[in-house]
Amino acid sequence: MAPQIVVSAVALVRDGAVLTVRKQGTSRFMLVGGKPEPGESALDCAVRETAEEVSLAITDLELLGEFTSEAANEPGHQLHSTVYAAELPGDPVLAGEIAELRWTALDGTYDDLAPMLEFNVMPLLRERHRVDG
Repeated sequence: MAPQIVVSAVALVRDGAVLTVRKQGTSRFMLVGGKPEPGESALDCAVRETAEEVSLAITDLELLGEFTSEAANEPGHQLHSTVYAAELPGDPVLAGEIAELRWTALDGTYDDLAPMLEFNVMPLLRERHRVDG
């Protein structure tokens, strides 16, 4: 069994696109989020990581689901993600370990998305926002 990485992530959607980030030293875009600190809940992790990575204070998170996928940046690892949706409270700003922000169109085709985003979350967001992709 592959080693498992546990993360929380947040889908912030605006104008038919989801906010994605590329961390320093990586090539794949993913949702805002990261690994919980010891004793931290998935929800609290999502709120903290959003503030650290894109300088946004989010509230009223809605659980989108829990997903298992191949890890984007750790070969041979499996990723367990708890993913939330939240209202966008303002404009995101690069912070922390984030090298690049991108609004990734829900109806677009990309070859640089993390597996969890590409195969689990994007189809769900397309359905939620009624977008053909």
